[in-house]
Amino acid sequence: MHKKQQGDALLFDRHKYTWLIIGLVVTALGFLLMIGGGSEDPSAFSDAIFNFRRLTLAPLLVLAGYGIQIYAIMKKTTNLSEKEKQEKPARSTPSKKK
Repeated sequence: MHKKQQGDALLFDRHKYTWLIIGLVVTALGFLLMIGGGSEDPSAFSDAIFNFRRLTLAPLLVLAGYGIQIYAIMKKTTNLSEKEKQEKPARSTPSKKK
């Protein structure tokens, strides 16, 4: 049996982690905006649960946060391990011969 050696390349680079954290913050902000709307008096009805912030803005932020996280996961990683960098030939422009 021959074991396949894996390079030292990480799955996520710095940019992917940055996008992932931004997505988590946007999602958390959306959930925080959904909190509340209860009435002080349990026998009285409060219309605060039907305002724009809780009904429209917060769910859109949650969906946007999920979209950002999906983008961060699916984005192509740009970092290469040192071994892969050495194996990959440098691109050169072909010279025109006369």
